[in-house]
Amino acid sequence: MKLIIDYIDETNELTTEEIKTVEELLQFAARVEEVAQDAELSVTFVTNERIQEVNRDYRDKDQPTDVISFALEEIGEGEIAIVGLEQPPVLGDIIISIPRAREQAIEYGHSFIRELGFLAVHGFLHLLGYDHMNEEDEKKMFTKQKDILDRYGLKRPESL
Repeated sequence: MKLIIDYIDETNELTTEEIKTVEELLQFAARVEEVAQDAELSVTFVTNERIQEVNRDYRDKDQPTDVISFALEEIGEGEIAIVGLEQPPVLGDIIISIPRAREQAIEYGHSFIRELGFLAVHGFLHLLGYDHMNEEDEKKMFTKQKDILDRYGLKRPESL
């Protein structure tokens, strides 16, 4: 099982190794979640200014955030699912603010790559339909993302 992931680093700040780690982590998460073979998604790394534009334009929140996901396979009200078309699913887009990831890594006392991995998995789980709009869903989603990160090897320091 392998995801097809398109990466765009609009910041030109990430190293090849950092992008490779995100790639491996998302592939691992896809195996854990039993995502369909050849499912597609994109991951775009942006500035705070760019993610603020996206947050304002699509979520009516005029402020930067750390990660935004746009699921493409969700069936909205009044839409009809296409049956019989055997195409790999297109999961959607994950947009991550690199400056925000750096700030939060310092704030939470762990590495930048741990924070980047956390945001990637968080966005990925949103694409799979997980959410945290209520306490029960939040617990389920946050437990799932911690389990994936821990099993992959990106644990938070024990003091946290």
